[in-house]
Amino acid sequence: MEAAEITSWTFVEETSIPKDAQELMVQGEQPYVAFKTFRDSAIFTNKRLIVRDAQGLTGKKVEMYSLPYSSINMWSTENAGTLDFNAEIELWTRAGKIKIKIGRGLDVRAIDRLIGNCVLA
Repeated sequence: MEAAEITSWTFVEETSIPKDAQELMVQGEQPYVAFKTFRDSAIFTNKRLIVRDAQGLTGKKVEMYSLPYSSINMWSTENAGTLDFNAEIELWTRAGKIKIKIGRGLDVRAIDRLIGNCVLA
């Protein structure tokens, strides 16, 4: 039986850590890397993946997703093929399955190692 997909994101390119990201962090949490998404950003920290999703016409409404690494049960990565535009990562979590599309300029295997280091450490 396949887990229900609860959401999907597209990481377009690596970007600098957003200046206001520190406001989201708990004590002892440190950001590792951030990626630009279509409307906002995703930040990998030493404790979780945070995705900021601006919504609406003005982008003033922002939905925040916080995925603690401890809730990831399994993940898979698939590199982009000749005709594919994006690589993909799927995360199976306690809440369901999350799909992340990885833009052509990003290294899906490096992100796979990052997830492995965060989940298995």
